[in-house]
Order: sequence, then structure tokens, then C-alpha cells
Amino acid sequence: MSRGSLARLALLALLWGSGFLWIKLALRGFPPVQIVLIRLALGVLVLAPIALARGLRFPTDRRIWGHLFVAAFVANALPYTLFGIGEKTVGSNVAGVINATTPLWTVLIAFLAGTDRNVNAWKGAGIAVGFAGTVLIFTPWESAGEIASWGGLACLAASASYGISYVYMGKFLTGRGIAPIMLSASQLAAGSVLMVLALPLGGLVAPTWRWDAVGALLILGALGTGVAYVLNYRLIEDLGPTVASVTTYLLPVVAVILGFLVVHERVTWPMIAGTVLVLAGVALVKRQVPQPTEPEPAESRR
Repeated sequence: MSRGSLARLALLALLWGSGFLWIKLALRGFPPVQIVLIRLALGVLVLAPIALARGLRFPTDRRIWGHLFVAAFVANALPYTLFGIGEKTVGSNVAGVINATTPLWTVLIAFLAGTDRNVNAWKGAGIAVGFAGTVLIFTPWESAGEIASWGGLACLAASASYGISYVYMGKFLTGRGIAPIMLSASQLAAGSVLMVLALPLGGLVAPTWRWDAVGALLILGALGTGVAYVLNYRLIEDLGPTVASVTTYLLPVVAVILGFLVVHERVTWPMIAGTVLVLAGVALVKRQVPQPTEPEPAESRR
């Protein structure tokens, strides 16, 4: 992994690592459908002007737009709404734990779809170790009732949808000659259209204008969605969908560090041990297996 890819991975983990907290705060004033619509619209308002200023243009191919609407549904509209619904009844930390299953879904879906059947022992071990570390950080057995609730199931379904999106975007949208920033802006625009259509499904109620909810929503949209999706597409292009989705493993690590530095939350030994396992899992997934070489012909050794 190049230094640039490593930096993008770290920044994406930082932006998304605090996302579950922002969702929880935004729910104090807005229903899930409104949160998702405003989040996506803010993302477009951040990305589109930058893309247009660089001389880029929105795609004109109808097939590309068809793929963008599908990607927007499985990567934005559906999982964002499900996490909002889930966090009404489960904690943001529980949502983060369940979200860590995204790489598992990605590997399974990529294998079933035939887009990545190279699931070697190192990659499988890395995913298992990383997930074990995530579980250890948050010790979710203390909240087993939460995880098994309808809110927990909504978060699990959102994670599976993310897994589908990584594979779908890697197959149909990346490597098409469209700049990542324009691809991201177009996908978020498509998602905004989908959420406008979804407003009758619980999105027409009057919001409660609280400073913490409004501030959380602004951060979630402008940074956690706008800037983050440029990084996400670039990682998929550079590293592939399975390795790119390993960003999910870093999210609970970010949550632990920010909790300690900002609000002085207690850091326990299970958290430290889990962090080590998470980073070990990331290293295993990234590990390149050397390819066997053909034996040198006898003539060439003379």
C-alpha cells in the first residue's frame, strides 16, 4: 500500500469513525429519512462545485446513471436509513460493532458474484482476526439484548447492503474513465432523488431545531459524506472492493481514541487488545501471497 493510499484510508476511517455518533445526535431533531436526504444533499453541494470548477461534467450515458441509481440505493439510501432506524433503539457503539461485519459480507458477496474468488488463507484469517478485535473492543456481550433487537437487525441489514455496494461499485462504476469526485457527486445526487421520493415514508414530520442535531447533521453531510466518498471511490480503485472495505475495521478504533481524548472515556485493556487485533487483521488482509514461479529450463542454467 502506497503512502497516499494509507493516508486516504486513515482519513476515511476518521471521517466515518465518528459517523455513528453524529447520527445519534441528529436523531434528537430529525427523523431518519430527513437525516439521509439532508446528508446526501449536503454531500452534493460540497462535491459538485469542486468537480465542475475542475472542468468535469456529469455523466451523460444512461447506463452509467442506471448503475449510479443502483449504487446510491445500496450504498446510501438504504443503509443510511437503516442505521438511522437502528440507532433509535441501539447505541452508536453497538451500531459500530455490527457495521464491522461489512468486510465479511463483501467477501461473501464478491465470491458469490464471481468478482473476487481469490479468498486465500491470509485474507480469511485477517477478516476473522479483525472482527474478533472489534468484538473485543466493545465487549458487546454486555449488550446482547441490544444487538438481537430489531434495531440491531436493521444495522446488520445495513452492513450487508454496504457489502453489496462495494462489489457493485467495483464492477460497474470504477475504472470507467470518470473522475472519482464526479462519480461521487453523481451518486449522491442520485441518492438525493431517491430520498425525495421516500419522504412520504416518515419524512414529512416537522423537525426539532436543536443546535446539536443541526451541527451533527452538517458534519455528517459535508465531511462524512461529501469528502468521504471521494476517498472511498479512490480506495476501491487502488485496492479493490474487499481490501477497501477493511476501512470498517478502523472505525471502532477511531471511536475509542476520540472518546478518550475528547470526553475522557475510560480505556480498558480489552479495548487496547482489540485495537491490536484490528490492525493485525488489516495487515493480514493486505498481505500479498507470492505466486509460484515456473522452474527454470535446464538449457538456461548452462
